[in-house]
Amino acid sequence: MKITQPEKINEYYQALVDKNSQYLGCFYACVTSTQIFCIATCTARKPKKENVEFCSEVKDALDAGFRPCKVCKPTQNAHSMPEPVATD
Repeated sequence: MKITQPEKINEYYQALVDKNSQYLGCFYACVTSTQIFCIATCTARKPKKENVEFCSEVKDALDAGFRPCKVCKPTQNAHSMPEPVATD
């Protein structure tokens, strides 16, 4: 599902910039300018906020036409949501 809540978008973008491992499995960052999607800890250069959409599932990113990042390999490195975040 595409994330549309502004507060979640802000939170997830900050987690992406910080490479916060606590958010692994919570979201996938879909970069509209490159058509690539990444996980929270990706080490690739960070996109501008206006070029990022967030999805909650790998399937959603793939269905929207994004391809997996070659740096972080989100389809291989996807994890289940950490317990503290899952209960949020």
